[in-house]
Amino acid sequence: MKLLYLLPLAFILTACGESDAAPGYSSLLGIDYPTLWFLVVGAVFTGYGILDGFDLGAGAWHLFFRKEESRRIALNAVGPVWDGNEVWLVIGGGTLFAGFPVVYGTLFSAMYVPLMLFLFALIFRAISIEFRGKEPMQWWRNMWDVSYSVSSALLAFLLGVVLGNVLLGMPLDDRLEFSGDWLNFINPFAILVGLTALALFMMHGAIYLTMKTEGRLFAKVNKLLQKSIIAFVLLFAVLTLYVLLYIPHLSDGLKENPLLLGVPILAILAIANIPRLVSKRKYLPAFIFSAITVGLLLITAAMELYPVIILDSSGSGNDITVYNGVASNKSLGIMLTFVAIGGPMAIGYTAFVYKTFWGKVRLDEHSY
Repeated sequence: MKLLYLLPLAFILTACGESDAAPGYSSLLGIDYPTLWFLVVGAVFTGYGILDGFDLGAGAWHLFFRKEESRRIALNAVGPVWDGNEVWLVIGGGTLFAGFPVVYGTLFSAMYVPLMLFLFALIFRAISIEFRGKEPMQWWRNMWDVSYSVSSALLAFLLGVVLGNVLLGMPLDDRLEFSGDWLNFINPFAILVGLTALALFMMHGAIYLTMKTEGRLFAKVNKLLQKSIIAFVLLFAVLTLYVLLYIPHLSDGLKENPLLLGVPILAILAIANIPRLVSKRKYLPAFIFSAITVGLLLITAAMELYPVIILDSSGSGNDITVYNGVASNKSLGIMLTFVAIGGPMAIGYTAFVYKTFWGKVRLDEHSY
C-alpha cells in the first residue's frame, strides 16, 4: 500500500529527465524498480526530516528556557517520541545501503567528517535526555542541558550540510568514488543550506512546543516562534537567490519543464501560510503546513537531481544515477515486498504513539 502513495511522485520524477534504464530491471505500473526505490529512500528520509525535525528544533531552543520546570516540560514534550522518530533515520540508512550501495559508499567517503560528527551528536543527544534527571545536582542538569541543546542544533545543521553537498555535487573518478579533499564539504552553499535547515527545524519545533505548553512557557515559546519564522524566511530567500545566481543545474529542470514549477510554488505557499495560521493561533494546522514545507522542499530537491543522485562536480560526467548505483533487480524486488509490508506497520506504530501522548505536557514522578 505504501508504494501506491508514491506513484504520483514517480510520474513527476519521470518527467524531470530522461535516462536509459539499466537493462533487466522490472517495473510496477510502468515505473522501474530503481526509480521506485529512489522514491522509497526519499520517502523515508522525508519522514525522518518531518518527525525528528521538530524534536531537533525543540532541543535547539532548550537553553532559551531559564526555569527548571520549563526545561522539564520542553524535554517531556519530545520525551515519548524522540527515540521512535530516530527509527526513521535507521530505516533510511538501511534502505540507502540496500538499494544504492554505490551511493552509500561514496557518500560516506565524501561526508566522513560531518557524518561522524552527526553520529557523535546523535549519541550525546540521546544520553543527555536520559541522564539529565538521574541526579538532583544543578550543575549536572545544566551540563546535560547544554549537551542536549548543542547536539540538537548541530544535528539539524549537519543534515543541511550533507544535503547541500549532495545538491552541489562532489568530485568523482571513473570508478564512481570520491576523489576530492576531506574538507570539500565546507563550502558556502552547504553552510547556507545547513543554517536554513536549522532555522526550518527550529520553527517546526517551536510550533510543536506551542501545542504542548501552557501559561508563561507558552507565551515564551510563541515569541521564539515569531523569531524563528522571520529567520527561516530570510535564510530561505537568500538560499533561493544563491541557487538561481550561482548553481544553475538546480533550476535547469524547472526551466525546461515549467509544469514542475508547481511543487516549489506549493512550498512557497505553504511557508507563507505558516505565519498566517500562527497569528490566528491555529497551531495544529501551522504544524501540518510546516511538515508539508519540509516534504515539498525535499521533493523539489529530488526533482532537480533525478535521475542523478550524486552529481560529479569535476565535469568528467561520472555521475551516480538511480541506474548505475543501484542493487540487483532481484534484491530490489524482495526489498520492495518488505517495504509494502513493513511500511504501513511503521506508519501505524508512529500514529499510535502520537495519539497516545497527544495533548499538553503534565509533569509527574515518571517524567524526565
